[in-house]
Amino acid sequence: MKKGLFTFLLTCILAVMSLSAQVENPATWTFSRTDLGKGEYELTMKAILEPGWKVYSMFTPEGGPLATTLTLNEEGKGVEFIGKAVENEPQKHFDELFGVDVWYFESEYIIRQKVKVTDPVLAVVKGTLEYQVCQNGQCILFDTDFDIPLGGQQQNVNEKTATEQIQTMPGESSKDESLWTFFWLAFIAGLAAVVMPCVFPMIPMTVSFFMHGDANKAKAKVKALFFSFSIIAIYTILGVVVSIFLGPDFINWLSTNWVPNLFFFIVFMIFAASFFGAFEIVLPSWLVNKSDKQADKGGYIGAFFMAFTLVLVSFSCTAPIVGTVLVEAARGSVLRPIIGMLGFSFAVALPFGFFAFFPSKLSNLPKSGGWLNAVKVVLGFIEVALGLKFLMVADQTYHWGLLDREVYIAIWVAVFTLQGLYLMGKLKFKNDSDLSYIGVPRLAFIIVTFAFVVYLIPGMFGAPLKALAGYLPPQETIDFDVNRIVRDNTKEIIKSGLSAGDRNRTVQSEACEEPKYADFLHLPHGLEGYYDFQQALKCARAQNKPLFIDFTGHGCVNCREMEQSVWSDPRILDMLKHDYVVVALYVDDKKTLPENEWYISDYDGKQKKTLGKKNADFQIKYFHSNAQPNYILLDSRAEGEDLEKYMLMPARGYDLNRDAFYNYLKEGLKKFKSLNGPKV
Repeated sequence: MKKGLFTFLLTCILAVMSLSAQVENPATWTFSRTDLGKGEYELTMKAILEPGWKVYSMFTPEGGPLATTLTLNEEGKGVEFIGKAVENEPQKHFDELFGVDVWYFESEYIIRQKVKVTDPVLAVVKGTLEYQVCQNGQCILFDTDFDIPLGGQQQNVNEKTATEQIQTMPGESSKDESLWTFFWLAFIAGLAAVVMPCVFPMIPMTVSFFMHGDANKAKAKVKALFFSFSIIAIYTILGVVVSIFLGPDFINWLSTNWVPNLFFFIVFMIFAASFFGAFEIVLPSWLVNKSDKQADKGGYIGAFFMAFTLVLVSFSCTAPIVGTVLVEAARGSVLRPIIGMLGFSFAVALPFGFFAFFPSKLSNLPKSGGWLNAVKVVLGFIEVALGLKFLMVADQTYHWGLLDREVYIAIWVAVFTLQGLYLMGKLKFKNDSDLSYIGVPRLAFIIVTFAFVVYLIPGMFGAPLKALAGYLPPQETIDFDVNRIVRDNTKEIIKSGLSAGDRNRTVQSEACEEPKYADFLHLPHGLEGYYDFQQALKCARAQNKPLFIDFTGHGCVNCREMEQSVWSDPRILDMLKHDYVVVALYVDDKKTLPENEWYISDYDGKQKKTLGKKNADFQIKYFHSNAQPNYILLDSRAEGEDLEKYMLMPARGYDLNRDAFYNYLKEGLKKFKSLNGPKV
């Protein structure tokens, strides 16, 4: 059992590496039913929209924006639908961009559907709403699931009917899924904390204290549960404090500024050194002793302070894990620190509550020993790998040139090779026990570790490593990129076989003029394009092509995933190369602009001195969005202050669906040709 638990926990720990905020949903849905009598009900699906946002009718004409789709299922076949769903009265206007009448709703959107109950026991209606919400050209897709039970005793037809609220679902499913994912990842981190050497041995000690310290066993169990909930409360309060005192503005600063990123890198290296046994991170002894004295008072106050003492005593082991969760949480939404600490503390408290109720199971716990320190050391290796990501963000943002992709991957190869050797017993740290043999579970984990190392090695020569796209420096930073060398050689061979006139036309089609900032900014997959909007727009007009605007960032994980997983599709890559003029606008780049280009923003009244602030201000002012990635297909005739009216398609964000993105580009090109003629 000990070895199985060891292998399971080490495998789970790797999942913590994939901690990564979603866009808020401006539509809040509620679902209700109204009893019409005689077994008939009216189902109501109502959305309240934030100011400035709109959602489109289910009956939007073909060729217009994405219509709302309602899918209903008669769960258990206990109901029959009466007619079709109806909406409240939409607003209508002719949209020049789509060339059709657009039907939409602002402030409030209501869908009603009548049903008849045929079997009260089985009568449940489940459904899904798929819809698009838009504001000033920025459009986001969401889907929301719901279920409405209709069973039970029916009202008399003469009674006054009333609407019964069934379910309220604020926010969109993708946001909920993101927070739930982070909750479970933090939960896994909590499991890792449980098997730390300063936490695991306290489980039987603490449970025994509660079970033998009170003659009333039921009361002892209640106190043990209170002790467990106190652990959850203490850690969650820490998350609340982080959330309140940081806030969204500070969180944005954490994501891009070099100071916090460099600080987090150093902190992670300190955590790793602590796990390797160099020193212990401890709190002042007076604080621990004072809490321990309060725990001796007994009762519920004593149980609370015993939980507080556990948190303090285990600080040397759990601080690096708690710090990792909080750092990752603080770089997301304001709710993430709270959700993260809730998940983490729930996992830590779970074994105490479980064994308090089932004390006989204590004998099944593996004995403390060297395997606990092995888990701790493996966490140290993972801390080193995770910490490099913060240094990478600062390095890419400020162009220090310290961590090119091959250097970064080489460090990871070294780290995980050392981890594999450690698991084999070839390395030994301060608090390790002698490893007399390697069991099958440990061998399996060794194989996984070295397989990961083998997977990494081709990345040093240009392999995309798509599974890690968001955690590695851009592929364009590789000095020896085999793919780039092949592309460049192939291009030269093709050019050499062209006539002088064709060769000149080919060169002119690739780039109208030397792109600004190309000495330190690059596009993926050998794409040629621009990093300045006005320069790109000028080229798009000269070539009579639409403009593909990519609002991106050096520290944007989703941007890298899109580039590696979606842009790499041959169909998409071909369209970006030949049918669009591509411009990448980095919103977090710290390149200082020439002083004559500094300006005061009309949006926030602040002076913009860097390339990143200029691009971020441009995105917010003209496209009313600050999310990345954010893709805009723009007509090359665009001019003036109202650029949104020249958008060929609604803005598009993070979406790993290749077919959908290809169709997006294709429809945008089709729209451009219809507006500008067939000479693209």
